[in-house]
Amino acid sequence: MKVDVAIVGGGMVGASLALALRGLGVDVLLVEGIAPGSSAQPSFDDRTTALGNASRRIFEGLGVWGDIAPQASGIRTIHVSDAGRFGFARLRAEEQGIDAFGYVVANRVIGAALWKQLSAVSGGVVLRVPAKAEAIEVTEEGASFTLVSRAVGGAASAATGGAAVDGEVRERVEARLLVAADGAQSGVRAAAAIEADVEDYDQIAIVANVGADHPHAGIAYERFAPSGPIAVLPLYDGSYGVIWSCRPQDAAGVLSLDDDSYLRELQARFGWRAGRFVRAGRRASYPLKLTRAAATTATRTVLIGNAAQALHPVAGQGFNLGLRDAAMLAEVIANAGGGDVGAPELLRRFAEWRAADRGGVVRFTDGLVKLFGSSRPGVGILRNLGLLMFDLAPPAKSALARVSAGFGGPTPRLARGLPVRAS
Repeated sequence: MKVDVAIVGGGMVGASLALALRGLGVDVLLVEGIAPGSSAQPSFDDRTTALGNASRRIFEGLGVWGDIAPQASGIRTIHVSDAGRFGFARLRAEEQGIDAFGYVVANRVIGAALWKQLSAVSGGVVLRVPAKAEAIEVTEEGASFTLVSRAVGGAASAATGGAAVDGEVRERVEARLLVAADGAQSGVRAAAAIEADVEDYDQIAIVANVGADHPHAGIAYERFAPSGPIAVLPLYDGSYGVIWSCRPQDAAGVLSLDDDSYLRELQARFGWRAGRFVRAGRRASYPLKLTRAAATTATRTVLIGNAAQALHPVAGQGFNLGLRDAAMLAEVIANAGGGDVGAPELLRRFAEWRAADRGGVVRFTDGLVKLFGSSRPGVGILRNLGLLMFDLAPPAKSALARVSAGFGGPTPRLARGLPVRAS
């Protein structure tokens, strides 16, 4: 199989890139290891994502927002506080002249909308799922790998031209450009010999959906505690999505609590701003680390999403950043003038255009974690004075309200509500 672009990883970022490239005269292969509807699919579980307005516009351009919007909850107020101290800050969307700062959506809803569109694509995008890329090789001329997928009788082998071995179909794929959208533990990144720095925050995120005794009114809370931040996000059904970051030594105990005990402990840590927590859904957990690739491009290879940078969920910037990666890469490819989509100058342009946004978001997120996690004398007082000053400073609030468009560099056309290809 010969394609222009091979995307390894069909999670939210990889699937978005594939959709952005449809209809552009580019032959695309999307490889995903786990079926989107499977309960084992980690990208499309019940965890929630806070989509900024730029991400909403990208999804509108991809034709998926109509399926997402009915199960999206608008964030109309953001409340930030520091546990045990007097400082807090509030941002109200109406004061910024917008309907909402963003929208909270379950990952499974986003995944279903993306793959619904992908399944409807008639040409230009080949889907291989469940499948995996093995024996990846990259040279100046192109990238190649063995695509291993499950055989369905003898038809799969005949249809693809691949060889069926032990119930699997193996095809050799050649691509002009190989895209790593396969997450923080990216195999493509390793094959391209791109190093990654991993910083362990010594925190575990415990996520659950929680009901309160009164509606949320579109308010999102971020409460910083000594053991880690607690985000309480409004969901479309009136409940909250809770992301509770705590120390590893405490996480096992929180996960083992019965629902009533969990709610009491959460109430004690978070407070009463959201009302009384009265019911809890299933809990899940994952470790929190900052993963930064040393580069986002290499020969015939580009990294997007968590393969390029995986962030702490504080401030909810990780997926939005990855989606802008995908939108900008699609734009660079779409406006290449029919040339080599893996040419060094195109990859250099992508890396340069994304550098400021990527660096700014990483520093902002990492800085928040460390600032509000610091126990150094005097830091807590300075934090609280800063929150109070921020609460009284309209220009600062306006600047923060615009971060969904990026922290610098060109804003992707899709994020501005424009077609991916310039006319």
